Amino acid sequence: MSSIAIVTDSNSGITQAEAESLGISVVPMPFFIDGEMYLEDITLSQEQFYEMLKKDARISTSQPSPGDLCTLWEKLLKDHDEIVYIPMSSGLSTSCSTALMLAQDYDDRVQVVDNQRISVTQRQSVMDAMALAKAGHSAASIRKILLKEKMNASIYITLDTLKYLKKGGRITPAAAALGTVLNLKPVLQIQGDKLDAYSKVRGKKQAMKVMMKAVEKDIETRFAEDMKAGTLILQGAYTGNREEADEFREDVLKMFPQFTECRMDPLSLSVSCHIGYGALALTVTKVVCCDDI
Repeated sequence: MSSIAIVTDSNSGITQAEAESLGISVVPMPFFIDGEMYLEDITLSQEQFYEMLKKDARISTSQPSPGDLCTLWEKLLKDHDEIVYIPMSSGLSTSCSTALMLAQDYDDRVQVVDNQRISVTQRQSVMDAMALAKAGHSAASIRKILLKEKMNASIYITLDTLKYLKKGGRITPAAAALGTVLNLKPVLQIQGDKLDAYSKVRGKKQAMKVMMKAVEKDIETRFAEDMKAGTLILQGAYTGNREEADEFREDVLKMFPQFTECRMDPLSLSVSCHIGYGALALTVTKVVCCDDI
């Protein structure tokens, strides 16, 4: 059985400390804040980021340098036969296409998985990859399975402010102003690499209810068989406001008593800088079952 190193990036929400305990590697995403470069969870903490965001600092995202990525791969390949690299969705960043291009020079020893996920669903892909590696699958086999399963996840997100959608050009200043006056909260949906509008409601509480109803519908339709098989998990994510996230988690578990847990993680900063403080996300994801493969 070959030795496989699992690598992801910090968009998965996996911290450096957690990565060390799991025995995997996490590539930190770089940021430029007022012209200075920071690395997520290394030279930039969640608390520092939101403090800078509050002060309207100029924040832009970047991608890991090809040199840093190759250096990490080459270091890991000294002790491992193969690498499975799971970056954030190619639909949300060019870092995945860069990694795919770099991997061509490694004679198939580096398998880049573009399974079009981010945050807690990307994290679940990492956990699935670890389980598959432990079960004896090769890096190429793990990549094939994760690509086959990539659409078996839903993400719903609501925002506390329209400010950052306006800054990013996703909505007009007039729409943002009207939405703020009317206390409109968008609910967005991520399916694969597409970020789409799902609903628009009055108030944050109503938006949370819409997200839970959307997940309920997914469980009863798309994931009905997976629910019966016991291979579904609920997870949540948030930007900055942990207290609100914990309250939301309690509401989710009350609505879905068939689940005993709903993990709640901070959203990666690459997402947070585009949606701002106070966002909430709810996901339902199928767990890859090694016994069925």
